[in-house]
Amino acid sequence: MRKDVLTNEMVPKRLLVRIVRNKEGEVSVDATGKKPGRGAYVGLDPQAVKQAASAHTLDKILKVKLSAEFYQELYDYVDHQKARLDLFGELGKKH
Repeated sequence: MRKDVLTNEMVPKRLLVRIVRNKEGEVSVDATGKKPGRGAYVGLDPQAVKQAASAHTLDKILKVKLSAEFYQELYDYVDHQKARLDLFGELGKKH
């Protein structure tokens, strides 16, 4: 179980996407969940990601200025993973 930083709910790790900030301050989506750096978990809720983008929620959590392009990449990834989960169920996730 991990905490979704956008909703503050405890969620099984396999239903979350990890965002990581490395030592150089670069932020990326961590599809493997194993990249080194400061991590934050986001649930598979595209609407929550849109709200986070408008409020710059992840900027505050990760203490770095994130671009609109990053938020769009995150939205696309979360939307895709949610669609996979809806289509294939838990078997579609590789963790």
